[in-house]
Amino acid sequence: MEGKGDPQLLGVPIFVVGSIALGLTLVRYVPAAAGGAALPILLAATGLGLLIATVWAVRNGESFVASVFGIFLGFWWSFPVLVLGLTHDWFAIPADDVKRTVALFLISWTILIFFLMLSSVRLPSIYMFLLLLVVIALVVETIATLKTSEGMHKTAGVVVFAFAAVGVYIFMAVASLSLGGRGLPLGKPLARAQD
Repeated sequence: MEGKGDPQLLGVPIFVVGSIALGLTLVRYVPAAAGGAALPILLAATGLGLLIATVWAVRNGESFVASVFGIFLGFWWSFPVLVLGLTHDWFAIPADDVKRTVALFLISWTILIFFLMLSSVRLPSIYMFLLLLVVIALVVETIATLKTSEGMHKTAGVVVFAFAAVGVYIFMAVASLSLGGRGLPLGKPLARAQD
C-alpha cells in the first residue's frame, strides 16, 4: 500500500511544542519544584503525536524518518517516566544517587542522538544542524545536572529554544511543499546518496 502525505507535517511541530515546554522548564519559567509542569504536553501531545508520525512514516516506507520520530518518541516518553519515577520514588533510587541517575539518562540519549546526527549526512544539512543542537543541549544539561548549576540549566534551555526554532523552520518548509508551494531552502546534504 502506497503511503500518502508527509509525516513531518505532524512529527516536526509536535516535537517543537515539546521542545518549547522543556525549554521553558529549563529556563525556570516555572520554578524547579514545578518541573513536572511540562509532562502533560510531553506525554499526551508530543509523545502521542510522535507515535502517530512514526506509524505514518512506516506506512509510507520512510524508514529513516520513522527511526528519527521513534527515537524522539522514546526520549519524550522516557523523560516523563524518569521525572515521575524520581518524584514518586518508583525506582527506589537513594537521594544521593538521583543526580547520577539523571546524568545516566542524559548521557545515554546524548550518545544515541549523536550517532543519529552522524547518520543524517545524506539529508539536507538543516536536519543535521537540528540534531547537533539537540546533542549540545543534552551535553549542557548533563553538565548542569552534575554541577547543580542553575546558569547551565538556563543555557540548556536557550539551546532547546534554538532547536525548536530550527524545527519551526523545517515545519514551514514542509508545510509550504504540502500546500503546493516551493518550500524553503534546507541546505545541501554533507554526503551524496549513492547512485
